Amino acid sequence: MSTPNGPGEPGARSGAHAFDLVGIGLGPFNLGLAALAEPVEGLDTLFLEAEPSFSWHPGLLLEGARLQVPFLADLVSLVDPTSRWSFLNYLREHDRLFPFYFAERFHMPRVEYDAYCGWVARELERRGRCRFGAPVASVRWDGDAFAVEVRPPGGAGYQVRARDVVLGIGTEPALPRPLAELLAAEGGAAPPEGEVCHSGDYLRHAATLLAADDITVVGSGQSGAEVFLELLRDPAPRRLRWITRSPAFAPMEYSKLGLEHFTPDYTRYFHGLPEPVRDRLVPRQWQLYKAISADTIADIHDALYQRSLRPGLPEATLMPGVELSAAERDGGGYRLHCHHLDQDRAFSFRTRRIVAATGYRPRRPDLLDPLAAFLGTDGRGRLRVGADYRVATDPKVRGGLYVQNAEEHTHGVGAPDLGLGAWRSATILNAVTGRTVYRLPERTAYTTFGVDGSDGAGPGERGPRR
Repeated sequence: MSTPNGPGEPGARSGAHAFDLVGIGLGPFNLGLAALAEPVEGLDTLFLEAEPSFSWHPGLLLEGARLQVPFLADLVSLVDPTSRWSFLNYLREHDRLFPFYFAERFHMPRVEYDAYCGWVARELERRGRCRFGAPVASVRWDGDAFAVEVRPPGGAGYQVRARDVVLGIGTEPALPRPLAELLAAEGGAAPPEGEVCHSGDYLRHAATLLAADDITVVGSGQSGAEVFLELLRDPAPRRLRWITRSPAFAPMEYSKLGLEHFTPDYTRYFHGLPEPVRDRLVPRQWQLYKAISADTIADIHDALYQRSLRPGLPEATLMPGVELSAAERDGGGYRLHCHHLDQDRAFSFRTRRIVAATGYRPRRPDLLDPLAAFLGTDGRGRLRVGADYRVATDPKVRGGLYVQNAEEHTHGVGAPDLGLGAWRSATILNAVTGRTVYRLPERTAYTTFGVDGSDGAGPGERGPRR
């Protein structure tokens, strides 16, 4: 393998050279880290991405869909609002400040967020900080540094060495077992392309889906709601169903104090809890991060009301508290076997197409296999991640392996939230450099999430002097 000549091209640089930090994966979180690292003097970084260019959930860039976080939750602003990589500077560079100003929208359209991130990615690639079309095959510790093996499609492989590595490869679509088994069926029994798909691929398969007269959406998070709304707005007279295991088509917790669960204060509190307590808490907090924006719920109700004014249309059915127990081919469609959780009753129905809006799960990439024996794990085999996002490793590994959006089990429901991305990136940069590159506030919430057990004092009280 050759070694890279510099932050943009393979070449003849000495194999002894190691970057200070190499990022693997370029979704919004590692892109934000790359943006915040770019102006740091003396910090040698490179970020690698397998895809040929930046793309953020292209299958869900639906017309009218907006981020669930304000525009200040861009790549950098909540740490450095003066950064050249802020969303406001993107608007300025593209002569869009006045249109955005007059739009009076605190939440930007998803397509605009994708365009903004794409602009940052292209600029950082031009500066040699990011490299696309560079899939990482493996990461190992060679005794002095991490050896990152890159294998471009159709090109010569090469090696990048790094003192520290940050993994930001994102999550992968999760399917309920019945649909996973249906898609994995052999002997010609698997569904034709696009007839059963994850919501993350909705736009790619929209033509196949919309050609059907009966569509079922499974799952009731924000993406499920957006897909169902898109189908409702389509004028074709088709039968629509929306089923979910959740007890209700519930609104996202969006009160001001409720949102303080997405602050560094709550993240620190959650990280300090025992593992069993953390594991109990996350499922209970589903309305903080797995529910639907109130605006989308209102739009769905409006669309249902308009649909009711058109007599003769097939029914649109919405059913919460329903678990999918089995799925099978049934002629030109599919039969879904379900269980109503409250009534403890089984039922089934036939549908032509299925969209699984059933969320995402963390990736456990094969590229870490050479490090497996050196990684610290918890009782359930998950990575042990420190408060600074560094994975616990054997002392033989002197470099730091950091993760982004792979630590919900240790840091709580804010792990996938865009609003905490810049703060997490700054935390990692401060840890990597061993100094305060970015000053971070000590207090970010009005809520006191725990009791300081050092002196027995309760909230707002002083303990005895010692």
